Amino acid sequence: MTTPTTRIWDPTIRLFHWLLVGFLAFSWWTAEHHEMERHRFSGYTILALLLFRVYWGFAGPRTARFSRFVRGPGAVVAYVRDLGSRKAHAADGHNPLGGWSVIAMLLAVGLMVTAGLFASDTDGIESGPLATYITFDQSETASAVHGFVFNIILGLVALHVLAIAFYLLWKQQNLVRPMLTGRRPAQDHETTADLQWSPVRALVGIICAAAIAWAVSRGFHFGAAPTY
Repeated sequence: MTTPTTRIWDPTIRLFHWLLVGFLAFSWWTAEHHEMERHRFSGYTILALLLFRVYWGFAGPRTARFSRFVRGPGAVVAYVRDLGSRKAHAADGHNPLGGWSVIAMLLAVGLMVTAGLFASDTDGIESGPLATYITFDQSETASAVHGFVFNIILGLVALHVLAIAFYLLWKQQNLVRPMLTGRRPAQDHETTADLQWSPVRALVGIICAAAIAWAVSRGFHFGAAPTY
């Protein structure tokens, strides 16, 4: 007998999630190997991903919207108190605690990318496209922030992995499969409707996010090649 399922993640959210994972890893690798051209490209791609995610947080389907999963302290505390129970409570998207972890990750990645755009090394040779808009000392500070926040992101990723392991081992709830397939098992007598999303809205967001990231990559200088 086939277990009934319900769709909770649209394709763009799933693509955003896995592209962000991949490009964060790629950014680390390029920085470690001093592949700065590729590192900058990775950073611009991450910027475009973040811009799209912010847009989709207001224009996307119900599980993508910030208003749906960013809950107040009371909901978070109530959810945390129930974590010790082995009974799984399948959420229609992010649970109250997971919603705030998403916000923390988006803010941290956003801060890291923003700092990178203004960053400059000690020689001033490798600089972000917006480094010319601030002083050299400020640019060096941005570089330090860029590296420091990456370590915070590593900590958030570690917590994310631990949470996935906790739900899988303790609550017998697989959080990875829905992010791959878009669907999760439906609970008995569940009335949650399949997720509906608009490809047209998604395309508009992708185009706008890519255009803004491209403009930033050129330092908003459109008449000539960007100076790094």
